[in-house]
Amino acid sequence: MLTANKLLPQGQGLSAVLLKRAAYVELDWDIRQKSRFAATDSQGRELAVFLPRGQAVRGGDVLVAEDGSLIRVQAAPQKVLRITACAEHGSPFDLMRAAYHLGNRHVPIELQPDHLKIEPDHVLADMLRSMHMTVVEADLPFEPEGGAYGGHVTNDGHSHQHHGHGHSHDHHAH
Repeated sequence: MLTANKLLPQGQGLSAVLLKRAAYVELDWDIRQKSRFAATDSQGRELAVFLPRGQAVRGGDVLVAEDGSLIRVQAAPQKVLRITACAEHGSPFDLMRAAYHLGNRHVPIELQPDHLKIEPDHVLADMLRSMHMTVVEADLPFEPEGGAYGGHVTNDGHSHQHHGHGHSHDHHAH
Protein backbone atom coordinates (compact mmCIF):
# COMPACT_ATOMS: atom_id res chain seq x y z
CA MET A 1 0.00 0.00 0.00
CA LEU A 2 1.26 3.43 -0.99
CA THR A 3 0.87 6.30 1.47
CA ALA A 4 0.20 9.83 0.22
CA ASN A 5 0.34 12.66 2.74
CA LYS A 6 1.05 15.68 0.58
CA LEU A 7 -1.26 17.58 -1.75
CA LEU A 8 -0.27 20.00 -4.50
CA PRO A 9 -3.32 22.21 -5.17
CA GLN A 10 -4.10 22.02 -8.90
CA GLY A 11 -0.66 20.42 -9.43
CA GLN A 12 1.02 23.81 -9.11
CA GLY A 13 4.69 23.82 -10.03
CA LEU A 14 4.48 20.55 -11.97
CA SER A 15 5.06 20.35 -15.70
CA ALA A 16 2.21 19.33 -18.01
CA VAL A 17 4.28 16.35 -19.20
CA LEU A 18 4.72 15.03 -15.65
CA LEU A 19 1.01 15.46 -14.97
CA LYS A 20 0.00 13.73 -18.19
CA ARG A 21 2.13 10.70 -17.27
CA ALA A 22 0.91 10.51 -13.67
CA ALA A 23 -1.59 7.93 -12.49
CA TYR A 24 -4.99 9.30 -11.53
CA VAL A 25 -7.71 8.53 -9.05
CA GLU A 26 -11.39 9.34 -9.56
CA LEU A 27 -13.13 10.36 -6.32
CA ASP A 28 -16.57 11.73 -5.51
CA TRP A 29 -17.12 14.71 -3.20
CA ASP A 30 -17.99 12.46 -0.26
CA ILE A 31 -14.45 11.08 -0.29
CA ARG A 32 -12.67 14.27 -1.39
CA GLN A 33 -13.90 16.18 1.65
CA LYS A 34 -12.21 13.69 4.00
CA SER A 35 -8.59 14.08 5.14
CA ARG A 36 -8.02 10.34 5.48
CA PHE A 37 -9.24 7.76 2.98
CA ALA A 38 -8.24 4.72 0.95
CA ALA A 39 -8.45 4.59 -2.84
CA THR A 40 -7.13 2.66 -5.83
CA ASP A 41 -5.37 4.60 -8.60
CA SER A 42 -5.51 4.05 -12.36
CA GLN A 43 -2.46 1.76 -12.14
CA GLY A 44 -4.23 -0.48 -9.62
CA ARG A 45 -2.13 0.67 -6.66
CA GLU A 46 -3.82 0.80 -3.24
CA LEU A 47 -3.46 4.26 -1.73
CA ALA A 48 -3.73 5.34 1.89
CA VAL A 49 -4.24 9.10 1.94
CA PHE A 50 -3.44 11.07 5.12
CA LEU A 51 -3.80 14.83 4.69
CA PRO A 52 -3.91 17.61 7.29
CA ARG A 53 -7.35 17.64 8.94
CA GLY A 54 -9.94 19.68 7.11
CA GLN A 55 -8.08 19.72 3.80
CA ALA A 56 -10.60 19.04 1.03
CA VAL A 57 -9.26 17.53 -2.20
CA ARG A 58 -10.38 19.18 -5.45
CA GLY A 59 -10.49 17.80 -8.97
CA GLY A 60 -7.16 18.78 -10.54
CA ASP A 61 -5.21 18.50 -7.27
CA VAL A 62 -2.22 16.16 -7.18
CA LEU A 63 -1.43 13.74 -4.36
CA VAL A 64 2.25 13.02 -3.70
CA ALA A 65 3.05 9.53 -2.42
CA GLU A 66 5.95 8.63 -0.09
CA ASP A 67 7.88 7.18 -3.01
CA GLY A 68 7.57 10.49 -4.88
CA SER A 69 4.99 9.28 -7.36
CA LEU A 70 2.20 11.64 -8.35
CA ILE A 71 -1.50 10.82 -8.47
CA ARG A 72 -3.87 13.26 -10.22
CA VAL A 73 -7.27 13.65 -8.61
CA GLN A 74 -10.35 13.72 -10.84
CA ALA A 75 -13.79 14.65 -9.58
CA ALA A 76 -15.93 11.60 -10.26
CA PRO A 77 -19.41 12.07 -11.69
CA GLN A 78 -21.96 11.60 -8.91
CA LYS A 79 -25.68 12.10 -8.36
CA VAL A 80 -26.39 15.83 -8.09
CA LEU A 81 -29.28 18.22 -8.55
CA ARG A 82 -28.58 20.74 -11.32
CA ILE A 83 -30.53 23.93 -10.70
CA THR A 84 -31.30 26.52 -13.36
CA ALA A 85 -33.65 29.49 -13.65
CA CYS A 86 -36.84 28.77 -15.57
CA ALA A 87 -36.05 29.32 -19.26
CA GLU A 88 -39.50 30.75 -20.02
CA HIS A 89 -40.18 33.24 -17.24
CA GLY A 90 -37.11 33.17 -15.04
CA SER A 91 -34.16 35.54 -14.72
CA PRO A 92 -30.54 35.27 -13.55
CA PHE A 93 -31.70 36.90 -10.30
CA ASP A 94 -33.72 33.73 -9.54
CA LEU A 95 -30.46 31.77 -9.45
CA MET A 96 -28.97 34.28 -7.02
CA ARG A 97 -32.04 33.99 -4.81
CA ALA A 98 -31.81 30.18 -4.88
CA ALA A 99 -28.10 30.31 -3.94
CA TYR A 100 -28.96 32.59 -1.01
CA HIS A 101 -31.63 30.20 0.32
CA LEU A 102 -29.36 27.18 -0.10
CA GLY A 103 -26.47 29.02 1.57
CA ASN A 104 -28.71 29.75 4.56
CA ARG A 105 -29.08 26.00 4.97
CA HIS A 106 -25.29 25.45 4.89
CA VAL A 107 -25.43 22.78 2.19
CA PRO A 108 -22.36 22.28 -0.01
CA ILE A 109 -23.12 24.11 -3.27
CA GLU A 110 -21.29 24.46 -6.58
CA LEU A 111 -21.80 27.89 -8.11
CA GLN A 112 -21.67 28.32 -11.89
CA PRO A 113 -22.66 31.40 -13.93
CA ASP A 114 -25.75 29.66 -15.33
CA HIS A 115 -26.53 26.93 -12.79
CA LEU A 116 -26.04 25.62 -9.26
CA LYS A 117 -25.33 22.06 -8.14
CA ILE A 118 -26.14 20.44 -4.81
CA GLU A 119 -26.24 16.88 -3.52
CA PRO A 120 -29.65 15.17 -3.95
CA ASP A 121 -32.17 16.31 -1.34
CA HIS A 122 -35.90 16.06 -2.07
CA VAL A 123 -36.85 18.70 0.53
CA LEU A 124 -34.49 21.25 -1.05
CA ALA A 125 -35.59 20.20 -4.55
CA ASP A 126 -39.23 20.88 -3.59
CA MET A 127 -38.28 24.26 -2.08
CA LEU A 128 -36.39 25.22 -5.27
CA ARG A 129 -39.25 24.10 -7.52
CA SER A 130 -41.66 26.19 -5.43
CA MET A 131 -39.35 29.14 -6.27
CA HIS A 132 -39.92 28.29 -9.97
CA MET A 133 -36.41 26.89 -10.43
CA THR A 134 -35.76 23.99 -12.80
CA VAL A 135 -34.25 21.10 -10.81
CA VAL A 136 -32.86 18.09 -12.70
CA GLU A 137 -31.09 15.01 -11.37
CA ALA A 138 -27.78 14.36 -13.15
CA ASP A 139 -24.50 12.46 -12.86
CA LEU A 140 -21.83 15.16 -12.89
CA PRO A 141 -18.59 16.02 -11.09
CA PHE A 142 -19.33 18.07 -7.95
CA GLU A 143 -16.98 20.87 -6.81
CA PRO A 144 -18.70 22.86 -4.06
CA GLU A 145 -17.43 26.26 -2.95
CA GLY A 146 -14.57 26.08 -0.44
CA GLY A 147 -15.74 28.82 1.93
CA ALA A 148 -15.73 32.59 1.88
CA TYR A 149 -12.12 33.07 2.95
CA GLY A 150 -10.39 30.23 1.16
CA GLY A 151 -10.52 28.09 4.29
CA HIS A 152 -10.88 24.33 4.22
CA VAL A 153 -14.14 22.46 4.44
CA THR A 154 -14.21 20.28 7.52
CA ASN A 155 -16.17 17.08 7.92
CA ASP A 156 -19.03 19.01 9.55
CA GLY A 157 -19.44 20.86 6.26
CA HIS A 158 -18.38 24.24 7.65
CA SER A 159 -15.41 26.19 6.39
CA HIS A 160 -12.60 27.23 8.70
CA GLN A 161 -9.76 29.57 7.83
CA HIS A 162 -6.26 28.17 8.32
CA HIS A 163 -4.06 30.22 6.02
CA GLY A 164 -4.11 32.43 2.93
CA HIS A 165 -5.59 31.25 -0.31
CA GLY A 166 -2.46 31.05 -2.42
CA HIS A 167 -2.68 34.27 -4.42
CA SER A 168 -2.79 37.84 -3.30
CA HIS A 169 -4.97 40.78 -4.12
CA ASP A 170 -4.14 44.37 -3.27
CA HIS A 171 -7.04 45.58 -1.17
CA HIS A 172 -5.46 48.93 -0.23
CA ALA A 173 -6.01 52.14 -2.15
CA HIS A 174 -2.79 54.01 -2.92
